[in-house]
Order: sequence, then structure tokens, then C-alpha cells
Amino acid sequence: MATDPELGEKIHKHLVALGLETPMEKNPEAPLLVDGVPLNKFDSIKHCHHLTMRSLGLDLNDDSLRDTPKRIAKMYCNEIFTGLDYANFPKATTVENKMQYNEMVCVSGITVQSMCEHHFLPFVGTASVAYIPDKLVLGLSKFNRVVEFFSRRPQIQERLTEQISAALRLILQTEDVAVVINADHYCVKLRGIRDGCSNTVTSRLAGKFRTVPELRAEFLALSRT
Repeated sequence: MATDPELGEKIHKHLVALGLETPMEKNPEAPLLVDGVPLNKFDSIKHCHHLTMRSLGLDLNDDSLRDTPKRIAKMYCNEIFTGLDYANFPKATTVENKMQYNEMVCVSGITVQSMCEHHFLPFVGTASVAYIPDKLVLGLSKFNRVVEFFSRRPQIQERLTEQISAALRLILQTEDVAVVINADHYCVKLRGIRDGCSNTVTSRLAGKFRTVPELRAEFLALSRT
């Protein structure tokens, strides 16, 4: 996947200014020391999960469990939390709206796979994203990429919805952007209330999607299909 770290940094600063950025340390603490040796991010995560598993009474000498801390560190660093690094922000090149298209563009059924920041359990579902082009048009797959990027970090669904909306409004240079996410949360399904049937819907409607009732209704109808 092509990335655009410069655009990523621009969006990061935009989210910080809006108060929508994921809580992250500006100056992370010194590396974890084990026997006086500083550990990098991967080895720190591996070490901490090793201790967690031992605290649960698991035998780390067993061949099924031995490499689990390494697997978790690899998964965190290279897969499910890559959205914490704006160097991984997807390339989202726009083109001039030469055709002067001014009707809604809606991409629905976008996969959402994220991690609840409260319990580090997954929440999964779909997103629908729409906009009305002004001067710029964005390639359709880029909407999926933007949703995926902000999903690949510890999240709450409300902030995820806002981050996707703010990023797309900046990229597209228009306020006429709408986002809806419908997701199942495994922190609700597997613990606490243990409700296996409920789902959560969040939305961020901006520009004409917020002020024009007919447009709002049309988008919400499309997002349910």
C-alpha cells in the first residue's frame, strides 16, 4: 500500500487542533529496562505479555505457549496498531472535479476492525462514508484506506467516527461529508453485561448532510442498505 507520511502529519496536526487526536504521549518515557538493557517497542510488548501470562499461571515452556508473547508483539506492532504511526497514512491523491459532479458519492459496507481502548477487545462492523464533491474527487478505495488507518489503533467508536470525518473533510476540502459506523463490541459481548445481540451506531454529519433534511435522510437510508 502506498503511504503519504506528509499528509499523515498534516492530518495529525489537524486532529490535535480539533481536540480529536487519540491520546498519545508527546515524549514517551524512557525504554523499559530488563537487566539494565533498554528494550525497543517490540521487545517491551513481548516482555510484558510474557509476565502477564506467567502471572496467570501459564507454563511458557509449553510448545503451544512459548511463542505467544512474540506473536502478540508482532500483531500489535505490524498489524492491529499500525494506525498509531502517521508514517503509515495511506496515499490519498485527489483529482480536479473536471466533470463538475455535484451529487452524493456514497461508499457503504466498508469493513471496520478496531480495538476498544478500554479493555483491548475488538469491535467490528461496517462504515458508510459519503461526500458531495466540490473542487476535488477522491478515488473510491481511499475511503476504505482512511477508515482502516484510523481503525488500526486503540479506539472508542465515537472518536473513530470523528477522526474519519475530519480527515476526509481536510483531504476533500469540503464540509459536505457524512460518516456512519455500525459495530459489535466484544467488550459488551464477552464481559460485563455479556449481551451478544446489541450493536452500536455512531454518525458524524457535516455541511449539507447536517443542514439539508432530504440529503441527510437519503444518506442514512443508503447507509442501511
